[in-house]
Amino acid sequence: MGLLTGSVCVTPFKASSHVDESTFEALAYEGIDLASEVKESIGFIPFEPEAAYQIGAGRVAFRMRIDRRRADSVQLRERHKQLLLTELEQTGVPYVPSGRRAELRHLAEEELIVGRTPTSTVIECCIDNKMLYAGTTSKVHLGVLQQLLRKAGVATEIHNPWLEKGLPEEWSDLPETMDPAASIYGCRFLAKLVGDPEFLIEPEQGYVRLASEDTRITLSGDVITDLHRYLTSDADILAAKLLHKDVRFTIDATTFRLSAIKFSRPGNQSWVENLDVRLEQIRELLDLLYKKFGRLI
Repeated sequence: MGLLTGSVCVTPFKASSHVDESTFEALAYEGIDLASEVKESIGFIPFEPEAAYQIGAGRVAFRMRIDRRRADSVQLRERHKQLLLTELEQTGVPYVPSGRRAELRHLAEEELIVGRTPTSTVIECCIDNKMLYAGTTSKVHLGVLQQLLRKAGVATEIHNPWLEKGLPEEWSDLPETMDPAASIYGCRFLAKLVGDPEFLIEPEQGYVRLASEDTRITLSGDVITDLHRYLTSDADILAAKLLHKDVRFTIDATTFRLSAIKFSRPGNQSWVENLDVRLEQIRELLDLLYKKFGRLI
C-alpha cells in the first residue's frame, strides 16, 4: 500500500511534532522467529532498504510493517475438538467449562502457528512539515499506525475539509458516519459535485456506491443516468470514482480518504526525488478538493 508503490492511496493527518531517526530505530520492526509462538510483529522500516529516515528539512519517509500469523480455521477447529475430547477423557467431567474451552483453543492456536510463515502488510508514509500522508485508507491499519506513532511521541489528528473549515457536527443515521471525524458533509459534497466541470464522475468506467434508506447500491460502468435517478430519490453517495483532467481516483465520502489514484508516473529519478514529485501531486489534488468543498458546502 503506498504513496509510490502499487495503487496510490492517501489519508492525510496533522502531526503534532517531528520524529527523528532514533525514534524510528527504537520502534523498528523485528522479524518473527518461525519456531516461536509469536503471532504478531509491528514496527518501522526505512522507505527503502538501508535508507535514512530523514530525507529533508522537516521531512521523514518511512514504512510501517505488520506481520501476523494466523492458524488455519479448519485445522484450528479440528485441533480444538481433539483437545476438548482429551480433556474430558482425562478429567472424567461431563463437560468442559467455558474458561477452560477458551484456554484449550488458545493452546491449539499456539501449536498451529509454530513454523507458519506470517502474512505481511507494508504501508508507505511520509511526515512533511507536520503533515502525515499515510498510504492506506484501511481503518484498521490507520489505527495501528496512530498507536505506533503515539509510542514515538507523535499525536496525529485526521485532516479533512469539514474539520479544516470548523463546521459543526451533523447528525446522520448512516453507519458510515459513526467513525471518528467521519461526516455526512462528504456525502453532500459529492452530490453537489455531480455535473461539476472540474471534477467529473468517471463517465465510462465509473464506480459509485450509494445508500438509500437501509440499502447499499453499487453502480459501475456508465453510471450517470442511474446516479441521477437515485439522487432524486434522496440517496446518499458514499463513494465515487472521479476524474480531474488526467487524474482518476476514488473518494470515500464520509472520511474524504482517496484511493486508486492514477497519477502520471514520476521520471527515472531517485526514490527521494520521485517521492517529492508524488507528494506535490497529492498536495495539489487535496488542495483542489478542499477549495471545491469550501465553495460548495
